[in-house]
Amino acid sequence: MKLTKSIFAIALMATALTAWAQDDIKNTEFNPVTTGVTSLSITPDARGASMGDLGAATEPDVNSQFWNPSKYAFAYSQAGVSLSYTPWLRKIVNDIYLANLSGYYKIGSSDNQAVSASLRYFSLGEVMATDGEGATLATINPFEMAFDLGYSRKLSEKFSMGVVLRYIYSDLGYSQMNTGEQTSGASAFSADLSGYYTTFPVIGRNECQWSLGFNVSNIGSKVSYNKGNDPAYLPANLKIGTAFTFPLADYNNLTLSVDANKLLVPAKPRLADYEDALAYDDALQVWKDKSSISGIFDSFSDNFAKRITYSVGAEYAYNQQFFLRGGYYYESKYAGNRQYFGLGAGFSLNVIKIDASYMIATAQNSPLDQTLRFSLSFDLDGIKNLFGRN
Repeated sequence: MKLTKSIFAIALMATALTAWAQDDIKNTEFNPVTTGVTSLSITPDARGASMGDLGAATEPDVNSQFWNPSKYAFAYSQAGVSLSYTPWLRKIVNDIYLANLSGYYKIGSSDNQAVSASLRYFSLGEVMATDGEGATLATINPFEMAFDLGYSRKLSEKFSMGVVLRYIYSDLGYSQMNTGEQTSGASAFSADLSGYYTTFPVIGRNECQWSLGFNVSNIGSKVSYNKGNDPAYLPANLKIGTAFTFPLADYNNLTLSVDANKLLVPAKPRLADYEDALAYDDALQVWKDKSSISGIFDSFSDNFAKRITYSVGAEYAYNQQFFLRGGYYYESKYAGNRQYFGLGAGFSLNVIKIDASYMIATAQNSPLDQTLRFSLSFDLDGIKNLFGRN
């Protein structure tokens, strides 16, 4: 069992969803929410990351599957596909990464519905499994992956909704042949429900765009590690946001956006909050036995204000071909202390779009500092036009 626990510790470190700060860990109020398959919460694309990890209400793009899939119904192009790559924890290790493939296709003749899909793969690199005496037993390559399919549809000229069904697989186990001890990968299923509203108010002489969006993601079963003895909640999440776009001049637009996130997972009991170990064990067992749906409702009564994270971001676009972006992400020091700036840029032609982002952490000793992301997107309409001219 020592091996299993060590691998789980590595997985937790690799996802790095909490910044490590000794002063905060010592604080009696420090209690970040822990989940299984935390890689599902990592931002996959460079555009959203560069604006402080937001995208619930921004302009639809190929990577809307992660942020708000209902936006695909308002996409201007008929189809698109995107590949994103993120070297993870690059300040600590060099072989952990997240790769994400997303795409969508508008169906029907009325331009009001779309199907979409994405595949994400999170590699934890090469891990040496050892016994209690430090002898190497095997070299393993743990990973997590998820595949999902989505459908979105306009319900009016200004409002759309979307649904996503997801299969999740987390392989953090090992096989120890000489003892017969073996663990296997954990599977789970989840669903997302989202909505998107957009309108075009006229302010002065300028036509602007104002959008609202929400996405309730990863609602589903628990993942069961160690033959079901260590069940873990999926990172169910409520994301809401708004975005406002206004013209600065001809071909020059500026978008300001705000997102708020709330993990729909109850916090794990802490020994320090109980008078004795027996009471703590009882509370811990209740937490383990609680269903995912019950956990969602209980999550709203657990230090609600401190559990909300905020993102604010801006995007400047010139002729929809050149983009500059920036943003800030904030999480309470009692819930994880992730605080960082995002910066990025993008360049688009008729066929291809390239985006890059860079993260600058403001929390001390954060393993997320200097995180890079790259996204490469292809537009089907642009490809059609290119071949049409030839």
